[in-house]
Amino acid sequence: MVAAVLASCSTGGKRYRIAVSQCSADIWREKQNAEMRIGSYLHDNVDLCFASANDNDERQVHQIDSLVATGIDLLIVCPNQMATISSAIDRAYDKGIPVIVFERKTSSEKHTAYMGADNYEMGRLMGNYIATRLAGKGKVIEVMGLKGSSPAIERHNGFVEAMRAYPNIEIVATLQGDWTERSAYEAVLKHDRLLTDIDFVFGQNDRMAIGVRKALSEHGHLSPKTLFCGIDGLPGENGGIRLVRDSILDASYIYPTHGDKLLELAVDILEGKPYDKETLLRSALVTSDNAGILLMQNEEMMHQSEYVDQLHNKASDYLQQLSTQRTVTMLAIGCAVLLLAIIVFVYMYFLQKAKISKEREQMNRQKLDFYTQVSHELRTPLTLIEGPLSQLAETAEIKTAGEEAAGMFAIVRRNTAHLTRLINKILDAQTGAPAENFTPEQIDNLTLKQIQDEPPLTQSEQPETDSQQESQAEQPNLLIVDDNADIRAYLKTILQYKYNVREAEDGKMGLDLAREEVPDLIISDVMMPVMNGLEFCQHVKSDVATSHIPVILLTARALSQHQIEGYESGADAYITKPFSPQLLLARVDNLLRNRHLLKDIFSKENPATPNAAIQEDSEPLMQISSQDSVFIEKFKTIINANLSNSELTVEDIGAEIGMSRVQLYRKIKALTGLSPNEQLRKARLEKARELLIAKSGTVSEIVYQVGFSTPSYFSKCFKEEFGCSPNEV
Repeated sequence: MVAAVLASCSTGGKRYRIAVSQCSADIWREKQNAEMRIGSYLHDNVDLCFASANDNDERQVHQIDSLVATGIDLLIVCPNQMATISSAIDRAYDKGIPVIVFERKTSSEKHTAYMGADNYEMGRLMGNYIATRLAGKGKVIEVMGLKGSSPAIERHNGFVEAMRAYPNIEIVATLQGDWTERSAYEAVLKHDRLLTDIDFVFGQNDRMAIGVRKALSEHGHLSPKTLFCGIDGLPGENGGIRLVRDSILDASYIYPTHGDKLLELAVDILEGKPYDKETLLRSALVTSDNAGILLMQNEEMMHQSEYVDQLHNKASDYLQQLSTQRTVTMLAIGCAVLLLAIIVFVYMYFLQKAKISKEREQMNRQKLDFYTQVSHELRTPLTLIEGPLSQLAETAEIKTAGEEAAGMFAIVRRNTAHLTRLINKILDAQTGAPAENFTPEQIDNLTLKQIQDEPPLTQSEQPETDSQQESQAEQPNLLIVDDNADIRAYLKTILQYKYNVREAEDGKMGLDLAREEVPDLIISDVMMPVMNGLEFCQHVKSDVATSHIPVILLTARALSQHQIEGYESGADAYITKPFSPQLLLARVDNLLRNRHLLKDIFSKENPATPNAAIQEDSEPLMQISSQDSVFIEKFKTIINANLSNSELTVEDIGAEIGMSRVQLYRKIKALTGLSPNEQLRKARLEKARELLIAKSGTVSEIVYQVGFSTPSYFSKCFKEEFGCSPNEV
């Protein structure tokens, strides 16, 4: 609620911020607030903040403290009761904030000014009026306002003072209300003896007088002779003036709001102008004689107020339009200045561009001179390399060398020729002479031809193919992914004696081959066309068919940040160029050995910590990813759900998982060391053993229950697995 109050305050430049704390919300205070807002139209430097405590002392104290905390310049306050909010008023005043108390008084002396009507005089005048109407004789009920509020106390004192002069007028009771119609209604109902023979009811405001009238009327005690009067005399639909005109009330007393005068007093205080410490507002009695005229006057004033509001709104709209026009004008001027600045900038840009172009030409000349000098410096050692290579090619040792040596020699010659060709092009670009060098294709064809023209190996030099093929079937499968054919050939010469090697010339081809064949390990370059090594590694590690495959990234990028990127992509090892063949072999062997150890962990029935890092040769064992763990659990779930299905095949399991037969076979084999069929048979045998121990049926019944087609085959497999026959269990 306080936030809503604070939000009603407008903001701006250097302005006066005036806070108005009303004790309650009713038509009298709404009229006063409206008059203050209209009065602010004459003061462009004033912002008003309104708050209503709704007759709650604690709420009003909290509202005043909150308003003061926001930095107001002046506080206008109507206390709910005389003493209940004095502490909050004192705190505001002690902070140097001027305080105007209006309508109701406070017990605090710390206020700058007071404005309100003479409530004592009102009570006295209404007492004399009642005495006159009753000809000095009759029964009267008084209904007081909120207990402890200054208007209630002062009006009562004035009324009692007037009644002392009329001993034949009996004040039957003084009832306690709280300024609301409901409070007076309930106060009368509590005193049944008061409901008859009442001549006049004096409500300290019009609403309480109406409350008594309703109570008497609804309970059948409203006498035609009973008269009612109150105080406030407001215009409007339910105001006192209209009630007097319509003979519902006999009289009322105008309690002036004068919100405009209240605002003028506040501005005078803020601007240091002279002001009165106490201002008493003039009021007037409303009877049937003048109610019609007063109502017409007030309606005209309301009409004029609405007209002023309309004029103010129109003026605000005009000012807003003027402000918009000024903004548009300033924007137009700004655009013109910006356009001029752009023209100047473009002119300076072309001047600078011409200067830069001239400097670039000079730099290009210097660069070409540098390349020419470097090319000349490189050509001498290249000549010393290429010459001896040509001589070595004619020697018997090279001509009779094996295929591996000939291949490596061809790589050296081919790359030397390629480097020579590049340097010749640089020199030719400087001299303008035509290049008389072989094209890359000619160089490749030349070296291949030289190799093909070499005499074949003798029978004694050839390896034993049969034994070799037998050992290759047991060797792990490696995939090399590199766009450089010579690198692939060099890696193959290092790895081919221990592993079955496949090749791919870019990441995309490597990914397709990895998904198709599911190798045991992958070695990949980082800088490749189509798909680089980091992307390739991420795809391998995110695909369920290949996520278990160890990946070694092989690259010339040796900075630590580059290595971090490699490991973040999922790589298991990172080797920089140039590298030692022994280092590469050791790293490959270690990763495959670690993978073999993981098979043992995963193949156990209940591994305690399948992802724990196990030290092996001072290097941590690579961890099984959560993706692979989920895959194995899914695989086992499918098997367990289909143990009784003797027709279940690897293809069926692969179809449910989303993998081909080859992919499923190689992944299960790589993770567990067993084929899918072996895993299925093992699960069936374990289930059968559980059922036999639990005596859940005969051997024959359990055989078919776990998916074996014949008891004899079941018995054979059971004894191989557990070392005893089913009957022995």
